[in-house]
Amino acid sequence: MAWERRSVVELRFDFVSDYKTGIYSIAELCRSYKISRKTGYKWLKRYYEFGREGLEDISRAPHRHPHAVSVEIKSAVLEIKDRYPKCGARKIDWQLRKDYPAWRHYPALSTIGRMLKKEGLTSSRRSRRRTCPSEPSSLTNGLRPNDVWCADFKGHFKTGDGHKCYPLTITDHASRYLLCCRHIDGMNKDAVKRQFAWAFREYGVPLVIRTDNGTPFASNAIGGVSGLSAWWIRLGIRHERIQPGKPQQNGRHERMHRTLKQHTAMPPAMHIASQQKRFNEFMEYYNNSRPHEALGMRTPSQMYAPCFRDLSSKLPDIEYPEGYMVRKVIWNGFVFIGRRPLYISKCLAGAHIGFEAIGKYKSKLWYRDVKLGVFNRKKWKIESVRRNPQSAGVNPCPDDHKPAEVLPMSSVQSVTYV
Repeated sequence: MAWERRSVVELRFDFVSDYKTGIYSIAELCRSYKISRKTGYKWLKRYYEFGREGLEDISRAPHRHPHAVSVEIKSAVLEIKDRYPKCGARKIDWQLRKDYPAWRHYPALSTIGRMLKKEGLTSSRRSRRRTCPSEPSSLTNGLRPNDVWCADFKGHFKTGDGHKCYPLTITDHASRYLLCCRHIDGMNKDAVKRQFAWAFREYGVPLVIRTDNGTPFASNAIGGVSGLSAWWIRLGIRHERIQPGKPQQNGRHERMHRTLKQHTAMPPAMHIASQQKRFNEFMEYYNNSRPHEALGMRTPSQMYAPCFRDLSSKLPDIEYPEGYMVRKVIWNGFVFIGRRPLYISKCLAGAHIGFEAIGKYKSKLWYRDVKLGVFNRKKWKIESVRRNPQSAGVNPCPDDHKPAEVLPMSSVQSVTYV
């Protein structure tokens, strides 16, 4: 038969049981069980106070810890988390230092994180698969405010009454300042243009606007130019388009969209008007109250300043160098070379374009300083050209490291729009 195994707790209970019989003295029992009389009295006392459960080993952890978080700190952390439910440990730490500058010691980020996790106020982040490092992008790196603006439509969603909401968002690339967050019904081009006109009057005209290849920012027309981007180009703004299927090339803006969704659309508001009110409140919070880790825990409003390039009431004239053949695009998108029509694009209706002769039968086709294509007079067609990534968002081949082709503007002749 198997040997009987006795646990320490059972031996202690046997010790107590033997003592309760009254046959043995405490000294005899302690010698028999090979323990000291002090230990024997301790287990007897625990048994009479707590019963058999008192014979179990208790935790040896100290009841007090010199580095334990005080009730005051814990209450302050939970109060900030309740005020800003979407904030994590880093932003709560920043807010603590802002709200309680007289404190001598602040909890570590890991302590705040454990505190939130213990209270059930955080969720585990899904692990991401490691990816290969991407090649350096040729897009403009905006180092100062208003060098580059990023624009996009946040993916539409339905409000409580079933209406689709299409938020147009514009941010400054360098400072992360949210310039615009407004619902545009059906992504209407004219409404988008009015919103950009307001932004230009409010903040000035940027050097570059970066978008994706969707409507109304781009089109399938020559050079990818749309009616909206043609207006930008006319104002002297360079339009950058990211590579299709590469939203990470506009990663700062996409990350803002995630924060926007968390604060305003989970769940959505009941009506478009109340949803727009949420957008306005989010802009105020995002620009002035929410610290940004990439900005050294400063807010975007601390980094942003409007520029001096104002939107003129009259569109500037377009100038082409001498020797260029200049033609006006009529209402249906055609230009006439002699008496023969050539289709350009309805997006450029009313605009003047320049033809730069580069051979007997070929000419480069320009709209202001943007190269649209190459006109082959022999075939009477416009051949598309590989656009530079700084103007079209397409990465060049490994052997293509030439800078962007820019129209020389010396010795120019002026073309005035009417």
